[in-house]
Amino acid sequence: MTDSHDQNSDNSQDATASWQARGTVARLVLGQMATQALGTAVRLGVFDRIGPGELDADGLAESLGTHPRSTLRLLRALAGLQLLSEPEPGVFRTTAAGDALRTDTPGTMVAMARMFTDPVMLRGWDLLDESIRTGETTFDTVFGTDFFGHLKEQPELSAAFNEAMSQGTRLTAANVPHHYDFGRFETLVDIGGGDGTLLASVLRAHPKLRGVLFDTAEGLAQAPRRLADEGLTGRVALETGDFFASAPAGGDLYLLKSIIHDWDDERCAAILRHIRDVIPAHGSLLIVEPVLPATVPPDPSGGVYLSDLNMLVNVGGRERTADDFAALCTAAGFALRSVTPLPAPDIFRIIEASPV
Repeated sequence: MTDSHDQNSDNSQDATASWQARGTVARLVLGQMATQALGTAVRLGVFDRIGPGELDADGLAESLGTHPRSTLRLLRALAGLQLLSEPEPGVFRTTAAGDALRTDTPGTMVAMARMFTDPVMLRGWDLLDESIRTGETTFDTVFGTDFFGHLKEQPELSAAFNEAMSQGTRLTAANVPHHYDFGRFETLVDIGGGDGTLLASVLRAHPKLRGVLFDTAEGLAQAPRRLADEGLTGRVALETGDFFASAPAGGDLYLLKSIIHDWDDERCAAILRHIRDVIPAHGSLLIVEPVLPATVPPDPSGGVYLSDLNMLVNVGGRERTADDFAALCTAAGFALRSVTPLPAPDIFRIIEASPV
């Protein structure tokens, strides 16, 4: 016979597991609301106004020109999301996570949070079911043009996107220079390198290396200031161009960071073939991207799979497995040589390939 105590214990464990599962679903159902609350707080400047100290809801509402009671409700929602704490009724301070949303914090994520909660990034998601049915990018349906074409017509939005990409690159930029032998090369060409955040980090760590930063005019808009701030203007040549049309010659190491995942296989092959046309026989190609495992692990980093869907709805690209990268390289005349993980929590990998 089954002991009643054991049966009650089993029932209690089952009930706890059931409530935990329901809690997981509830958090996901409410996830869009959390995103909107975060985006609203960032756009209002809530975290900057609170700063390193404490501020009461009425004082914040007065400084922002917002409705006092509604401001309190927003602040309590942010506390519920662990971005703020409420040490006494109506008084708030930022948590460690909230500090990352202040513009005066080293490594701030404000631009990234602002960009990825902007309607330009979110409206395509409203039609995710259409993307799943058709495989098509819904951003184009909503805005009447592709994502990068839209940015080209919106200089302020383009600058915000560039800053968000720069902020998102900083952790990886700190890691990459120390996990690959850059010292055996003379000239590093960063294809689609934006403001030069990653290139600058590599050059600082390897003083004999020279750089070429290649991007569209919009992509390079913030690069001169970034390179000047880093004291690297004399070591980097800026080249404006279209990586679907050509790649600049003269490098012995070519770098693509967060470029391949933006495009379908055909366009990726075109980018890689242009590099293959100019890279010397002794040169190397580095692709810095997340690499999906063959199957989803039991404890996945969910962000990379959401990024995969974001590529689908907004730009038409995708995240890839090591086999996918190997196939792309082979089709463009490269052989994949190694895949090097960067230290956690960085989810990026350094994929090395050489011309064949």
